[in-house]
Amino acid sequence: MLRRLILAAACGLGLSVPAFAQAPQDCPRGALDARFCDRDGDLVADTPTDPRQQVDPAVLVFAYTPVEDPAMYRSVFDGFLAHLSRLTGKRTQFFAVQNNAAQIEAMRAGRLHIAGFNTGGTPLAVNCAGFVPFAVMASNDGQFGYEMEVIVRADGPIQRMEDLRGRTLAFTSQTSNSGFRAPQVLLRDQFNMLADRDFRTAFSGSHQNSVIGVANRDYDAAAIANEVMARMIARNVVRADQFRTIYKSATFPTTGYGLAHNLTPALQERIREAFFTFPWEGSALAREFGNAVPPMQKFLPITYREHWEVVRQVDAALGVQYRCQ
Repeated sequence: MLRRLILAAACGLGLSVPAFAQAPQDCPRGALDARFCDRDGDLVADTPTDPRQQVDPAVLVFAYTPVEDPAMYRSVFDGFLAHLSRLTGKRTQFFAVQNNAAQIEAMRAGRLHIAGFNTGGTPLAVNCAGFVPFAVMASNDGQFGYEMEVIVRADGPIQRMEDLRGRTLAFTSQTSNSGFRAPQVLLRDQFNMLADRDFRTAFSGSHQNSVIGVANRDYDAAAIANEVMARMIARNVVRADQFRTIYKSATFPTTGYGLAHNLTPALQERIREAFFTFPWEGSALAREFGNAVPPMQKFLPITYREHWEVVRQVDAALGVQYRCQ
């Protein structure tokens, strides 16, 4: 586990992860940790030019962003991992992570090779763990993303954001974009409301927990990713008529899929091929993610520099600083 994942920064967040011994390199790197180089300016770590620093593991370890039931998602990704194994000629292993900190540490330590990081955790994974995102799930016509929604009970008294004053608002975790950072900026800048001054806060640990918590009246309201709630409704975990949405944001990118920067170039190419040639029709991925809006029906190529710009803007508004130490 991470020795520390702390929050500290003037008017915002500072996230720290432990550094693993490696001498800093004399190269351009922007915001990346000193272990990495960014000579091409794409904001992600370059593959090491020295073949001795490249890795070609016998077993490829994959982790999906932490969810309430990791065991369920193991079966959801079984078909994809079998496809990945066929194209790479390597065994694969699903790593069920319990939190973002453990997922980032595993890639930083070299124990995790391929991953889907949540929207808000992707910048920390990029800058501190050498994560290189290259795909998101999208519809067949190329639509992707989700919105942050603030939800309340449909039969409750809260009708608008201003009604949150004096109430309990659930966030998910400090690394979540839609579950913490984006709603903080929204409440501060558009409604002049601050946590623990104008409303009480709680941390549920996941979007699923937040949705269920509102349904069960544990929280008055919650900031959630609507794609998660849509999948829960499709699985009959909750009902749509239990909730009222009092705010819906602009669209954010969803989970970023990618790989560790130091895999051999040939292996990286085969991994990318596995994502973009995976047959979705009839798959467990299609059954689980096809109920999103827009539906997720394929992997679409993206770049961190372009598609995570809006997330980096939210981080900047909060004064987020990523410190890998």
